[in-house]
Parts: sequence; C-alpha cells; structure tokens
Amino acid sequence: MDTIMETLTPQFIIILCLFILFCILFLIIGLRVGARHGRRQEEAEWKVHKLEDIVKARLKQSRAVLGGLVSEQMAPLLPGFPFDPGDCRFVGKPIDFIVFKGMNEKDISEVIFLEVKSGAARQLNDQEKRLRDAIQAGRVRWVEFDV
Repeated sequence: MDTIMETLTPQFIIILCLFILFCILFLIIGLRVGARHGRRQEEAEWKVHKLEDIVKARLKQSRAVLGGLVSEQMAPLLPGFPFDPGDCRFVGKPIDFIVFKGMNEKDISEVIFLEVKSGAARQLNDQEKRLRDAIQAGRVRWVEFDV
C-alpha cells in the first residue's frame, strides 16, 4: 500500500487529471466532428435523392402541361368533337376556342365560347369561371374599332 501512496504524488495526480481531461476533450471534439460530418453526408444524400424526385415531378408536370396544350389545339380534329372544326378559332387564353356556328356555311347562327379540358385538370380556374359567369350573365357586347 505504501508503494501506491508513494506513486500518488500531487504531480502524478495532476498529470492523471490532465490526461483524463484531454481524453474527454478529444472525445467531445471527435463526437462533434463526427456528427457534423454525418449531417453533411445525410444532406448530400438527401439532395441527390430528393433532387431526382423533384426533377422527375417537374418533368412529369411539364409533360402534362404540354400534352394539355397540344390536346387543346387538336380538339377540333378529334372524333366526337361537337362542332365543325372550320367554325372554330383558337384563342388560347383565357378561353380555348370561339366557335362561330355556321361560319363554314356563311350563316353564323351562334357564337360559342369553348373551353377544352383534358387529363386531371378538369376544373375551371378562377379566370375561366369569371369569364363563364360574364357570358352567362349576358355581359357580352359588340364593338367596332375604326383605324
């Protein structure tokens, strides 16, 4: 027991405490560096996977929009279209077509505002709803502009 007490001198205890303190300090620094590295790695993996998903979703949405635009313009040529394609004039926005019923026979009997819907977007947007409401309420007029 005397040999243990002799080795536990104040200098030895200070050196032992400093050694333990440095070990704890290096452990804390190592944990922080490891956690930071892990977060960076997770973020990089997230970006790669999520970015792919985002790009795929945007491409899918872009294809759907382009498909809708093409189908809107091609609608008069599709089977089952209720009007003579020659009577239709494409406008695009805010309404797809204005149909001048009877124009090919040179006897226009009716003017029809036609909105073509395809795919999942079968609901009218706010602008289209306001236009529909104005037409149904009879807020339509004829104006001539002389240049």
